[in-house]
Amino acid sequence: MVAAVPTMSGTAHAAAAAVTVTVNAREGLGTVPTTAYGANQAVWDANMNTPASVNLLGQAHVGMMRYPGGSYGDGFHWQTNTMTGDGYIAPGTDFDSFMGTVKSAGSQAILIANYGSGTPQEAADWVKYANVTKGYHDQYWEIGNELYGNGYYGADWELDNHASKSPATYADNVVQYVQAMKAVDPTIKVGVVLTLPGNWPDGSIASGDSKDWNQTVLPIVGPYVDFAIVHYYPSHTTASDVLQQVQLFPAELAQLREQINQYAGPNGPNIGVAVTETDSNVDPDTQPGALFSADVYFTALENGAFTVDYWDTRNGLGTVSTAPDGATDYGDGGLLSSGGCDSNNVCEPPLNTPFPAYYALQMLSKVAQPGDTLINSGSDSPLMSVHAARNADGGLSVELVNKDPDNAHTVNLNYDGWTPSGATPTVYTYGAEATSITSAQQGTAGTQVVPAYSIVTLKLRPAANNPVDTTLTAPGRPSTTDITADGATISWQPSTGGSVTRYEVYQQLGTHSVLLGESTSTSFTAHNLVPGTSYTLNVLATDQKGYLSAPSPPVTFITGTPQHSTCAVSYAPGTDWGSGFVANISITDTGPAPITGWTLAFTFPAATESFSSGWNANYTQTGQNVVVTPVDWDANLAADSGNTVSIGFVANQTGANPPPASFTLNGTVCTTTYLS
Repeated sequence: MVAAVPTMSGTAHAAAAAVTVTVNAREGLGTVPTTAYGANQAVWDANMNTPASVNLLGQAHVGMMRYPGGSYGDGFHWQTNTMTGDGYIAPGTDFDSFMGTVKSAGSQAILIANYGSGTPQEAADWVKYANVTKGYHDQYWEIGNELYGNGYYGADWELDNHASKSPATYADNVVQYVQAMKAVDPTIKVGVVLTLPGNWPDGSIASGDSKDWNQTVLPIVGPYVDFAIVHYYPSHTTASDVLQQVQLFPAELAQLREQINQYAGPNGPNIGVAVTETDSNVDPDTQPGALFSADVYFTALENGAFTVDYWDTRNGLGTVSTAPDGATDYGDGGLLSSGGCDSNNVCEPPLNTPFPAYYALQMLSKVAQPGDTLINSGSDSPLMSVHAARNADGGLSVELVNKDPDNAHTVNLNYDGWTPSGATPTVYTYGAEATSITSAQQGTAGTQVVPAYSIVTLKLRPAANNPVDTTLTAPGRPSTTDITADGATISWQPSTGGSVTRYEVYQQLGTHSVLLGESTSTSFTAHNLVPGTSYTLNVLATDQKGYLSAPSPPVTFITGTPQHSTCAVSYAPGTDWGSGFVANISITDTGPAPITGWTLAFTFPAATESFSSGWNANYTQTGQNVVVTPVDWDANLAADSGNTVSIGFVANQTGANPPPASFTLNGTVCTTTYLS
């Protein structure tokens, strides 16, 4: 067993660069649900349902447990606790025993209905047994696991005994599963497997198909399902790369939301997102695994996921290596040690010894508990992640994740919309390879020293003159209607718990907010918005003293392009291979005058996109902005749609690749059509 490295003192690296952090209490990112902090439970784990499991998972406040374990879900038969094909199932891991652990730990279940070798009837019988016969009230059900890995796109790890393995077949069968299961219990929520943008096989189109997995599945299942299932395993070879990769996750989740809203029909905005598997694929059992977990849980929750489920509770010894801080990593994707040894007599720590990722999971509840409001925050250093929450007791919590393996950093904290007291804050610290989370009264609300490779959480109390009304509840989640090129109407449920004089509507701009307007009712119409632009808004209630409530959950929408313009653009994505994609653009002069010489401009929505090469035009990129000018033979556009110029480009991508929200031609915003 590797000895724990003591928590580093703040004076160990006094010369390290200072970091500036900003926390904006006006910018709400959503309320933490009871399902937020989850973990996978696998039927090969003989210790799944022991008292030690109940105790350890309860101490980590695990609110969701997934069963029966990843790809096992597509071969597992719940009635007999057996598998189709190969697969070891440990004694004492049957469904009722699992539910005993779930209930004892104060958690809830998310269950994988067997798609690969099962039937809709088998799934419906499981729902009946769980919720009618036993009264377990199991609300969340998935239809299969990673079915895009059934060989249809080449890679073949997921059991699928259906004659056709296409996404259309999967989607058609999902509808049958949902109908059969909800006929037994209409209150359950059922999820469908999707691919995460920027991750294989997103964008892959198989021979004979015209669309990729998500574009095929969503239109079929959209009216029937309640949530989408994605898995997140950053694909890099060093701890540093994996830790930085999490910064790409928000854009990928945002593009997933856009796909759901675009392809799933009217029910799209009601479909939630569940990240039912995630883990660092590098050094998962050492401090990088802890830093990754601390970052990825809140990143997903801040960007709309209702659960994040770590892979997994116990996984078993893998390939042994040395982490950047010198600790031994066992290649075990579990939160807790399985206590196994390999053929070279290299052994993991004793059974149930927590790996660092467990302490990161335990730290989450010190930042935010169910019902607390996540708020926007940011750091000026890629080595320091920050997440923050307004707590139900009136306090504010800030989590700082130092990804620098060598240096402590002084962090200077700024607050907008919330004033901390001058009292010395309580600070929780999980240091590199430590065996517990420590606490102390230290530093100030404005300055903290964060040790190298550590997770630090500040617990702050409000100042006496804090401009916040803690008796008013946050307004309900806003919705949008009547979205046009330059306006939108936002509506919300009212605040309760006090006297409301008005509501204020704020636009999120990173950690900076702009007041768009006020309303004495529960709706507001925003005017003079920029066409083809994404807006994220929060609503806050104001009391008679002018104090603000906590922010509502956010609402995001994209303004349209003009219905009538003197130019028209169509954008059609082509081949997508994960690290790059092709796009085709057509340009038409729809005005009364011809155009001789033109300039097309657009902005890549994600920093993960960049221009590589193009055809039929000249391209220049500055930051995320792209300017396109014609070559000799396509410089002229005839009036009144007399001709169309076709151009295109190849782009690089390292994550999401959403389409540009708008195009301008010679400074005029064009009517834009997006082709799938």
